[in-house]
Formats: sequence, structure tokens, C-alpha cells
Amino acid sequence: MSDEDFMRAALTLALQAEQAGEVPVGAVVVKDGEIIGRGCNGPIGRHDPSAHAEMLALRDAAQHMGNYRLVDCDLYVTLEPCLMCVGAMFHARIKRVVYGASDPKTGAAGSVMNLFEEQRLNHHATVQGGVLAEECGSILRQFFSARRAQQRA
Repeated sequence: MSDEDFMRAALTLALQAEQAGEVPVGAVVVKDGEIIGRGCNGPIGRHDPSAHAEMLALRDAAQHMGNYRLVDCDLYVTLEPCLMCVGAMFHARIKRVVYGASDPKTGAAGSVMNLFEEQRLNHHATVQGGVLAEECGSILRQFFSARRAQQRA
């Protein structure tokens, strides 16, 4: 499977988050070409500020692996990860992070800051942004546009 295939799997999860009233972000963790962890945004429904799609996908993958270290795993997420999620990826030893849309407000993979380039940190992952960026960004734009329209009504 290709990066686009795994991002499409994450997009499917983003749509599940949207159907649940959450910001539409989805993530998958991949090892040896197989999805071993899945997550979609859940902070609102779970009453948990840490229930970002990436965090839930990491937790799912760790349970699957029976280890909190996810060595040689890749993480695909529809939105550029935030500071909290990048920190969790470092602790899990994620090898590669692939994201769709950039996040100019909280992105910690290049938009606001790039923790992946911080040499003082003890782990580094490779990062690739922009995979299916238009599709990933479009879902988010439509979600927030509909939310603003509801607030005006």
C-alpha cells in the first residue's frame, strides 16, 4: 500500500470523528505495511483533552504490539500534529510521520514550530507533509464552515 492508501484510511477515520461531532481528524499507525493502530478525534465525547486522533492511534498500536515502543512504525494523520502528539510520537519511537493538511495555528511539524528538527531532543522521526493535503484540508474547512454557520443561526 502507498502513503495515499494509508492516508485514505486516516480520512475514513476523520469522517467518523465528524459524524460523532468531533473535529474531523483521523490517524493510523502502520508497521510492515499493515495498519496496527487506528484513532479518530475524541476529546469532546471522551471529555479528554488528550484524545487526539494520533494519541488514540498510538494507544491502539501499543496495545496491538504489547509494547509502548513502536519502533519501525509509521504514523499517518490527516492534520499536522500538535506539540502534545509529537511528544507522544517521540516517546513511542515512531520512525516516520506523514500528515495531510498543515495546521497554521498549532502545527508542531513545521507550521508553528518543528519539533522534529530540534537537535536537543533524544529521538527524531522523518516527516512528510502534504499527502492528500487538499482532501484532508477540505474536510476540516467544511466542518468549521458548518460550525460557524450554526453559531450564526
